[in-house]
Amino acid sequence: MKKAVILFSGGQDSTTVLAYTLKEGFECYCISFDYGQRHHHELNAAKKIAKAYNVKEHFIFKLPIGEFGGSALTDTNTAVPTNTAGLSIASTYVPARNITFLSIALGYAETKGAQDIFLGVSAVDYSGYPDCRPEFIAAFEKAANLATKIGVESGLIKIHSPLINLSKAETVHLGLELGVDYSATVSCYQLTEDGLACGQCHACQLRKKGFAEANVEDPTRYI
Repeated sequence: MKKAVILFSGGQDSTTVLAYTLKEGFECYCISFDYGQRHHHELNAAKKIAKAYNVKEHFIFKLPIGEFGGSALTDTNTAVPTNTAGLSIASTYVPARNITFLSIALGYAETKGAQDIFLGVSAVDYSGYPDCRPEFIAAFEKAANLATKIGVESGLIKIHSPLINLSKAETVHLGLELGVDYSATVSCYQLTEDGLACGQCHACQLRKKGFAEANVEDPTRYI
């Protein structure tokens, strides 16, 4: 069985990608990051979902890049925006997050003998994040094959982003076809202590929009 590493946050997109990767016949190794985000509800969800899917391994990597600041997702003194319209790159962008996560995931993949890495980025419904673009994914894949032992020896490292050209509504449809329980996933940037989504941040707005356009009931617990 081929092995794959999944960048797994416990959110809507990464859970869809996990279900997709399992259906493709991969043995899945999930990696989540404790990077200084505002809350740990997402990581708690990741633990439960990974267990429910009986993945081969779920590794939580502590990577405190949030200590640098520079993002509303890690700096509690910066308000999470509720309107990102007209912004080229929203304040919820975390500096160099995806390239850092992918680099760690690449090292993890090498130790497991995996040539395939999956992540749930989308270039359709996002806030202008530069690390969600197809150009970035292609460039990182090229670098991965140049800079690693497994890449030099095989040239077959592949970075998969199956949602990159899908809207949130299309992602919802795909996930439901794969049997994803979206009530177990977490998207909100600022959940309450009781795990209720704010319903106002950009992530919540995209999630609501996706379910509405998919004509599917949103199972999220909002304030």
